[in-house]
Amino acid sequence: MRIGIVILPDQRWSDSRRRWQQADEWGFDHAWTYDHLGWRDLVDGPWFDSVTTLTAAATVTSRIRLGTLVASPNFRHPAAFARQVTALDDVSDGRLLLGLGAGGIGFDSAVLGGETLPPRQRVDRFAEFTELLDLILREDGTTWRGEWFTAVDARNNPGCVQRPRVPFVVAANGPRSMRLVARFGQGWVTTGLGGDDLAEWWSTVVDLSARMDETLEKAGRDPATLDRYLSLDSAPVFSLRDADFFAEQVARAARLGFTDVVTHWPRASSWYAGDEAVLVQAAALLPQLRRV
Repeated sequence: MRIGIVILPDQRWSDSRRRWQQADEWGFDHAWTYDHLGWRDLVDGPWFDSVTTLTAAATVTSRIRLGTLVASPNFRHPAAFARQVTALDDVSDGRLLLGLGAGGIGFDSAVLGGETLPPRQRVDRFAEFTELLDLILREDGTTWRGEWFTAVDARNNPGCVQRPRVPFVVAANGPRSMRLVARFGQGWVTTGLGGDDLAEWWSTVVDLSARMDETLEKAGRDPATLDRYLSLDSAPVFSLRDADFFAEQVARAARLGFTDVVTHWPRASSWYAGDEAVLVQAAALLPQLRRV
């Protein structure tokens, strides 16, 4: 089991830097930040760019993998984003994990003045976004004219440090997105499907895991080639409520076949509100939690 942590980009770097360095020193396997122009009610507070934040994090860490959770086509074009991905993989010396998702509704989908797309069209756009991004990162000189994106002789020189490209960790809860996981993903990340209580949420995770198995089987792909990430804090109970509870949630994910889990750095209030002292206690458990 590998264990990661999300550090929201809601603090100035003078404050945030400590968190990224600490996550690296504690031994977390990966650290992520949200790729949004603004997120939910936090849009009214401080918020910083994900790629710039991850680039800064790469310069003050040495071993931890770094990622977006998740980048989407809400405000990104594959040709321009591929350049940022290539640069970030280079600066981090091949430590980038690229979380990708279809993009939801809300601030990101409205801030540029475009129409908020219904779910089917968002997945259509995401499918094209993922395929084109994969192509540009693998091959130099890509020309593409699709329904959602156009690229003319898009370049990727010198290419990613990781070959043939950075790993895609694809967010998927529905059947079409799961097929994208099977085709393009080195990892799959799920948030579950909600629920009013913890047991109900875990039940949805069990169902989604079974659907992912079925999708891989239909695609003829070996399940062992896919890493499985679970965002623990999509549950109705914050995973860092206390250290013992966190250990229980990690063990439960492992029993379901997940290879990776992700928690969040506790915030003072609102989303992921908690006590940093619990995070310190959970970090001390990392060596034994990897063996569950």
